[in-house]
Amino acid sequence: MSSFEFDPSALIAFMPMSLVFDNAGVITFVGPTLAKLRPAQDMIGRPVTEVFTIRDNGRGSGDDPIPLGTKLYLNFQSGISTPLKGMAAAIPAAKVNILNLSFGISIVDAVANYRLTAGDFAHTDLAIEMLYLVEAKSAVLEETKQLNARLQGAKVAAEEQAFTDTLTGLKNRRAMDHVLARMLRSSVPFALMHLDLDYFKSVNDTLGHAAGDAVLQQVARILSEETRTDDMVARVGGDEFILIFNKIVEHDHLYHLAARIITRLEEPVPYEETECRISGSIGITTTDFYDHPDADRMIHDADLALYSSKYDGRGRATVFDPLVHDGNVGELPAVQVGR
Repeated sequence: MSSFEFDPSALIAFMPMSLVFDNAGVITFVGPTLAKLRPAQDMIGRPVTEVFTIRDNGRGSGDDPIPLGTKLYLNFQSGISTPLKGMAAAIPAAKVNILNLSFGISIVDAVANYRLTAGDFAHTDLAIEMLYLVEAKSAVLEETKQLNARLQGAKVAAEEQAFTDTLTGLKNRRAMDHVLARMLRSSVPFALMHLDLDYFKSVNDTLGHAAGDAVLQQVARILSEETRTDDMVARVGGDEFILIFNKIVEHDHLYHLAARIITRLEEPVPYEETECRISGSIGITTTDFYDHPDADRMIHDADLALYSSKYDGRGRATVFDPLVHDGNVGELPAVQVGR
């Protein structure tokens, strides 16, 4: 049989993931899809065995360097060692051989490492169907990821809402309970300050609840500005607030903080064409009063100190003293500020 000139371009439509090598094993042509895995110029003119490591099941035929007519397992010798599967066949009249690797690459590798698409495979190649499945899976995973992110965001928002006073934006009693429990478990020293607004009821009675809401929102701003990021402010009642000062137990420091808060509370709050005037009474306790601090006991003792401030004329701060407040509310001198 006379030899003929073999034009491999005719095979591109059927086997874009292929190469042609001569009987000496030297690559003479590289299909366009295979060239996306490694540049064609890096393969043409080189022996197939220099580009790939090749093994078969021992059933190959022929004397060529590459076993023919059997399944081959290949890996690139350099770069990403992508596993490939293929089969080589001879075209005796042209004295060349074709190594077809179509559907011989993992679709996951094809997409992840080389960004191959459906256009890189023959129209009848099953790889296209697999690509569609991979793309569909990727789309589902991405949608699931976004859904999980939205659910997590909704969960965080719901948890934040559950721990937040809607009117003032401060923490609520539930949040305060969690913070107190955590701090007590960690044995961190802290002060608990109970603030009750003075003359707030008269604002509600004379100007209405809208004015009272405006006052409460201003109080929240003041308390937020007078505390640090690792402190906590919670609204625990209509006009009651609890402040937790992390790692502050010095009484002089706490009196100073309380005085500054009361002074700011006594500044008039503009509302429509009038002004709202309030003050605040404060009771304080600290963890250093107790061998084993307990949240309920500390809140109770801060209440006792608060009652002393009310008893002595309001607009004052009192630090709890276990020797004085044991049944003798009102006998401990309170610090008067602002009035």
